Amino acid sequence: MRGNATSRARDLRRRETDAERLLWRHLRNRHLGGWKFRRQHPIGRFFADFACAERRLVVELDGGQHVERAGADGRRTRALEGFGWTVLRYWDDEVLTQTDRVLEDIVLWLEHAPHPNPLPARGEREPGNRHRR
Repeated sequence: MRGNATSRARDLRRRETDAERLLWRHLRNRHLGGWKFRRQHPIGRFFADFACAERRLVVELDGGQHVERAGADGRRTRALEGFGWTVLRYWDDEVLTQTDRVLEDIVLWLEHAPHPNPLPARGEREPGNRHRR
């Protein structure tokens, strides 16, 4: 099954849009604030356009064809969120014409979102970790 995911991801990369190509130039090799991103990253039965596994963030780009697919995109977002990921969506034209704003938005989310697996607050115990008296 892994081989099918790899070949599907490669196919999606070969057919990337201008907006995906532009955004990838800014995300690859930890160019954006030192955060590691992957493109066409498999999550469940989906392939995220871009994913930062460390923060469980998916960045999706939508072109004009997505206007008709708003319902499907909403279901996809809910499914990814069900896997514990946060999804940020941008229109292709936003990436092409307001690249700096999109990048700033992504960095703000990465730096200020709560950690996906926070440690318990001081004095709190994890379930099942009881102290004897």
